[in-house]
Amino acid sequence: MTYTARDQWEQHYSDGKGFRPLGERERELLAEHTPVPDGGGRALEVGCGTGELAAYLVSLGYRVDAVDFADSAIARAREEYADVEGVRWLRLDVERDDPAPLHGEKYALITLRLMYPFVQDRARVVHALGERLCDGGALVVITPVAASTPEERRGIALDEDEIALACAGWETVERLDADGLAVLVLRGPCHLDTRAVEKRPTTAHALTGALAVVTDDAGRVLLGRSRGGMLELPGGKTRGPEDFATAAVRELVEETGLIADPADAHVVTMLVDDSHGVPRLTAVVRIVAWAGTLANPEPDKFARWEFFDLHALACAGTVFVPAAQALDAVWPGVIPDLPPVVSYPLAVDRPPVPGEPAEAVRLRQEMARTVIDGGWAPSEPVQRALRTVPRHRFAPEVNLAAAYDGGDRAVITRRDETGTAISSVSAAWLQADMIEHLGLKPGAMVFEAGSGGYNAELIAHVTAPGGRVITVDIDPWVVRRTRASLTEAGSGRVTAVEADAALGAPAALVPRGGFDAGMITYNCWDIAPAWRDQLAEGGRLVLPLEMGGYTRAITFERHGEVLHARHFTYCGFVRDQGQQARPVPVVSLLDGALTLRFHDGAVAGTGGLEEALRGPRHEVTTGVTMSGVVFFGSLQLYAATTLPGFCRLVAHQDPAEGVTVIAQDRDAPAILGDASLAYLVHVQTKSGDRSQDKEWEWVVHAFGEQGPELAEQLAATVRAWDRHIRADDNDEHADPILTVHPAGTPDDLLPAGDVLDKVASRLVFRWPGHHGRLPAPARSADTMAATAGDL
Repeated sequence: MTYTARDQWEQHYSDGKGFRPLGERERELLAEHTPVPDGGGRALEVGCGTGELAAYLVSLGYRVDAVDFADSAIARAREEYADVEGVRWLRLDVERDDPAPLHGEKYALITLRLMYPFVQDRARVVHALGERLCDGGALVVITPVAASTPEERRGIALDEDEIALACAGWETVERLDADGLAVLVLRGPCHLDTRAVEKRPTTAHALTGALAVVTDDAGRVLLGRSRGGMLELPGGKTRGPEDFATAAVRELVEETGLIADPADAHVVTMLVDDSHGVPRLTAVVRIVAWAGTLANPEPDKFARWEFFDLHALACAGTVFVPAAQALDAVWPGVIPDLPPVVSYPLAVDRPPVPGEPAEAVRLRQEMARTVIDGGWAPSEPVQRALRTVPRHRFAPEVNLAAAYDGGDRAVITRRDETGTAISSVSAAWLQADMIEHLGLKPGAMVFEAGSGGYNAELIAHVTAPGGRVITVDIDPWVVRRTRASLTEAGSGRVTAVEADAALGAPAALVPRGGFDAGMITYNCWDIAPAWRDQLAEGGRLVLPLEMGGYTRAITFERHGEVLHARHFTYCGFVRDQGQQARPVPVVSLLDGALTLRFHDGAVAGTGGLEEALRGPRHEVTTGVTMSGVVFFGSLQLYAATTLPGFCRLVAHQDPAEGVTVIAQDRDAPAILGDASLAYLVHVQTKSGDRSQDKEWEWVVHAFGEQGPELAEQLAATVRAWDRHIRADDNDEHADPILTVHPAGTPDDLLPAGDVLDKVASRLVFRWPGHHGRLPAPARSADTMAATAGDL
């Protein structure tokens, strides 16, 4: 029974044949080493055959999903165990099918009995199954051992090297014996950090070779497990005068049996490094089409060839250095912490490479439905883009579920040396919302600041067929990754440029009359003049703007030199890295227990403030309450843009140990006076089982001689917000009328309102019910009460 094809197994079970019966020793070991967790547990049997093991697991107390890729096996299992409750019989090929039928819960036990040797892509399948285990769960492989298996039946067994590979990366491994069968009890998580390694030193004076990067129809990459124990790409040295593409195609067929046309082989990057001091030149050859059946024609060199999920390459174990660097050239970031290499990307005009699993298609539709149902994508063009553009191909380092999360989850693609995210694929709902408010038409020319590829491709899809996107980023790595992703899976209508996006697009790429729309995909403290200047009259610019440290994605429309706000969306993004990047000025207080953050304006004087904080606390209740489901982001923005002396007070101590009631590592809106401070918190006044039954009241705490006046000013702001801005529906809070004017615009040319000055722009806010004013010096205590009265 060394079948490999599904139809062979279908015939096997249709003919009434079975499998080795479940032995008594197997039963004992399963009961002893994988007991049902307290409260019950769910098990998954992969390759269930006629169902004997599944029925036994039910007798142990498990609820079982039993799967097999043969319909005839499932039919017999249903018939033979019709009286067994607690088992779902599922026709599913775990190696090739969408796993949607599997239960959404994690499994306490997953078994592969007498079927693991038949799996082609073993590492990928086991890794995927391991991700479905709950904490403390076990994956059990029961398999014949090659040493005690006749040679003619060698295909049903594992040798010691194969058993070692099956156990690699698991946290705990138990190997047991059941009447000659190896029983491997593996507990996770299954993760073996990828490590780039070299082969033995060579006697050559220089090394020149080509590596073939090949993917299957699901987008998985082909790697071979060499007899040296490392993963490698197909490839090798060039021969005589042959070119790199021809060498890669030749090596592919010699090592794997797969056939490709040199016309479908594209040299995309040249890598220069050394091996034990010997110079090495490696051509990375992307093969976009191939034929044939995967085999292992050189068993003396390779143990087996398998296709690997890209997101699993970070935990694949040892990989040959040039292979790891070649994979990084095609999918930057999929393998972290690689040794340095000099890379020469080549401008190759090659077609995108298709291929995605059925699971990706399903998850993409589910993500689109979530975004659409949330009201974030009302237009048909944006809906089509969400359903069509393969988001996972722009985030290959994460699994499909993470890539297609329809909630608030962004995919972090790059961090700085402190671990702070500096590049990401934003949440899908936010991307859809921002694109919707660009008001795009077919053929539109769009500028994007902050690259990644997916967002730009969404825009390109919406503006198809004639539209184009110019995306600019200051980070060379991000641009390299964006170009690589666009080459692999793009439309050809996006151009990625390495430059400071605060300077706009290079002049040669700016359309006559300006861009129809612009989108900034990182937090902006200021609005770069180039973004306005390169925008067509009446064009729209959407950007996440920081005001007092609070961010909103604001849709602006250009009219002359002035930008007029049309829409606000609550959001957060990675921060700017270009010339507009601005570190937040801070002042530490009480030996680091507190920090004042001045997101806009200069640092205010804090002399005498620490003494005031050690003194008595003044408290003012506002009478304004809210439930646990109320949005109060509008209050934060209202306070930040209307209160002079506004800052944010951050607590670094537990409230029980500090002088404030602010939760540790959280912040509160605050205002400063002379050696005085007031801050705003919410205090729970009602409890309940449901969020809507709970209640909090806004309360002001203040310190210092001017504390009472500051507290009244802050409390009056909360009450004004409650009267004029707040709404019962969280989506109906009032937004300000906001205009943005060039820096240097005289005060008398600004409309009435509260003015927030940046370096390159002047922002004027006009809130309902509030009489704004032009910027003024810090006011003395005798004017504060009058100011509060104006609110």
